[in-house]
Amino acid sequence: MSFLAPLALIAAAIVGPMIVAMYLLKLRREERVVSSTFLWQRMVRDIEANAPWQKLRRNLLLLLQLLLMLLLVLALARPFIPVTGISGANLIIIFDRSTSMLATDEPPSRLEAARRQAMALIDQLPDNGRATIIAIGGQMEAPIASSSDRRELRRVIEQIQPSYSNQSDLSQALTLASALAAREPDSEVAIISDGNVKIPDGLRVPARVRYFPIGRSADNVAINAIALQPGAFEQTLFVQATNYGDRPVTRRMSIYLDGKLDFAIDLTIEPGREQSLTQPIPATVSIIEARLDERDALPVDDRAYAVSPQRETVRVRLVSDGNRFLQTGLSLLPGLEVVQVPTTTTTFSESAAEIPLTIFDGTVPATLPPGNLLFIGPLQSTELFSITGEFDFPLVRPTALEDPILRNVRFTDVNILRAPRIVSGSWARVIVDSDGGPLLLAGEREGRRIVVLAFDLHASDLPLNIAFPILLSNMIEYLLPVSSLQLTTGQPIVAPVDSSIEEVRIIRPDGQVVSSRDGLVQIRANQTFYTDTDLPGIYTLEERRGNTVIASRRFAVNLFAPNESRIAPQRDLTIPQLSGAQSTVARERDGRQEIWRWLALAALIMLLIEWLFYQRNALSILRQRWRRRTAESS
Repeated sequence: MSFLAPLALIAAAIVGPMIVAMYLLKLRREERVVSSTFLWQRMVRDIEANAPWQKLRRNLLLLLQLLLMLLLVLALARPFIPVTGISGANLIIIFDRSTSMLATDEPPSRLEAARRQAMALIDQLPDNGRATIIAIGGQMEAPIASSSDRRELRRVIEQIQPSYSNQSDLSQALTLASALAAREPDSEVAIISDGNVKIPDGLRVPARVRYFPIGRSADNVAINAIALQPGAFEQTLFVQATNYGDRPVTRRMSIYLDGKLDFAIDLTIEPGREQSLTQPIPATVSIIEARLDERDALPVDDRAYAVSPQRETVRVRLVSDGNRFLQTGLSLLPGLEVVQVPTTTTTFSESAAEIPLTIFDGTVPATLPPGNLLFIGPLQSTELFSITGEFDFPLVRPTALEDPILRNVRFTDVNILRAPRIVSGSWARVIVDSDGGPLLLAGEREGRRIVVLAFDLHASDLPLNIAFPILLSNMIEYLLPVSSLQLTTGQPIVAPVDSSIEEVRIIRPDGQVVSSRDGLVQIRANQTFYTDTDLPGIYTLEERRGNTVIASRRFAVNLFAPNESRIAPQRDLTIPQLSGAQSTVARERDGRQEIWRWLALAALIMLLIEWLFYQRNALSILRQRWRRRTAESS
């Protein structure tokens, strides 16, 4: 044990003798009633001579006062015990709350163990110390900064909730910590984590960095992939599980179809390897859940969800007088209900929620309907583009080969007889160009997606080319993205919505309902945005007009975070510091745990005992009077 103010011990050498001297000089007379002083020789001697210096006799009050003085002097000397921790006056705690911190190898969880470690560091702060809490994992937060209020700091630590993030990134947190440490002397950074973090490059922290590792075990099996492939009469389910531990594991995987157990299978997985399952399931199934039974250290990645796109049938409006190529191509695409209307149609009453895509084949109406649009061979200008003429035999030049619309499409083999000369606005990107003008455009405007295929299908050999069904599928997928039904935690739910929709509701996996009326669901530019998707499970989006649900769709949100499922704790982190240090692990006992508060509390208790002993006679009289009154009243 050492002292921060050792000079305070001199007070013991001064005050102690003074207390003893006062007891030596104290005149001690005890009141006694006797028949004669001759019968008590001590009283006679005391009357004859009252000597100022007397023999020090055993006295409990003297011992209590000396002990009280010793406790107070030790408290003023501020003793401390060296512990593994921090010693700076400006503490910056980086608290990892990512998914891997939910592992239960540290009872009850790594997150709770991290809370205890953070509380211990707060207790080690000196009296004038300050602390900043930075939470990482998902969106970085700094709920409290440079505060000396220990009660508030503890409250903030207790309220930190886990984040189902894909990875913990130290880049922003260390950048903020470096900025705070650069302007505060005697700063120290404490990282409380299991070490599954991303460390930035090229950053030197201008303070001492200490890492407090949390976690013991690396054993974990996770479902890291699930997919549904639609078919004409059935669907194909694909599920994959990975063993992130260091020993072989046998786990049972159960498959639930629309909430009911359908079948289960035992999987034996070697360390660092994966096992997959492929199984046909009925086409009528809408929600699939895969579970790994027999919980391991991280239960949150033992479940995965998938939503069948076949249950999400989309109505598509085709404005055409008859196009066998286009009709056949659309009929081959799953999940589409094509509603064909003649080109003489001028009004469209359905909303974008009811018909999210309209295809115009060789025609352009005076008023465009809501929703996404596909123009094929337009003959006149619209508010989106202008037709300035026509050119023959264009030389095709694909300009955006990496664009998803041209995925697996070889456009250079297409021959075109004639095409209109189109001038588009800033909303469009040119995907296929030519010497006479763009042939394929795509982009977004006012929240709607638009694709323009400039030439008439009958004026080219594209329908006879194998590229046609692939191109048509890519365009429909761009205009009606099915992939948005499968998300990972943290990804926002984005869906088109008609301007006539009055309310959009999101039903979360935990049953909580949030609404656009509450401001928790945003509607901007005819699109719905919901960002709070940290919880894995099935989210249901409802578009409502009054009390009527106009459209409903489901989204499967899964964790699928290998960096978080790989829960093996890291014993050290390499973070460059201005002092030249690289290692951050707190192996040495470089922290201080002051105990003056406990000494002050003991001194207060000792003072109370001394007062009670000194007033023992008065307390005895009071006790007798109380007993007498109690007896008289009874």
